Amino acid sequence: MVVTDPNADATFDMLQFGLRLGKRPRQLITTTPRPIPLLKRLIADPRTAVTRAGTQANAAHLSPAFLDEVLARYAGTRLGSQEIDGEIIEDRPDALWSRAMIEAARVGAAPPLMRIVVGIDPPASSRQGADACGIVAAGRAEDGCIYVLEDATAAGLAPAGWAMRAIALYRRLQADALVAEVNQGGEMVAAVLRNVDASVPLKTVHATRGKYLRAEPMAALYAQGRVKHLAPPKQELEDQMCDFGLGGLSSGGSPDRLDALVWAVTELTAQTWKGPRIRRL
Repeated sequence: MVVTDPNADATFDMLQFGLRLGKRPRQLITTTPRPIPLLKRLIADPRTAVTRAGTQANAAHLSPAFLDEVLARYAGTRLGSQEIDGEIIEDRPDALWSRAMIEAARVGAAPPLMRIVVGIDPPASSRQGADACGIVAAGRAEDGCIYVLEDATAAGLAPAGWAMRAIALYRRLQADALVAEVNQGGEMVAAVLRNVDASVPLKTVHATRGKYLRAEPMAALYAQGRVKHLAPPKQELEDQMCDFGLGGLSSGGSPDRLDALVWAVTELTAQTWKGPRIRRL
């Protein structure tokens, strides 16, 4: 059993009915130790035998280049402790999102959506080890609720590669527009996307505030129950969200997935915002 299913508790409960034969039926559960309630409950159970093996324990069967890359980038970080060392990492105290907040936003399906956009956070470079291109699709329902549909973020692609990936997602979801940040690359970002498909509606945005300030209003929407995540879990995106605080990510990398999410949700809520107005008397 691998504990990654969005309905982990229900799946686990059904599996128990399969342990009917033998004097001592047992089961093996193997997973990256994400801090979900089921896994924490199993580890705390005295009947559970817990074993741990980090990535380096399997070094003989892994590419040396892979090991060098992940250790250089993630060793000593919260994400590295989870993915490399196999430790359960609880919520970061200063993070804008918590696991519980995201789980509360999880839904199995979205209602008919009035508008769908694909947010893009382009990388500054495509060299090895560079930031990924954040690509996240979200839609707005008639009641104004936002649904995060898909995370298609990709690393290591040349500009034409991530542009094709974003436009393919746009086509598949029958979206209404692309929303791309152009702080990194300026007019090149728009040119690359238009070279792939000039017919796709494109809105370019400039980041004038820091990432934390841009993300804060989005976290407030989650707290109000106005943003939902379509199942299955978007684990890498959600990991970034729960590891993003005042100082950015603990890994020191770019929150590329989160940035793409922020641009998509910002675009979808811009026309429905009913904030304070100033009236001259």
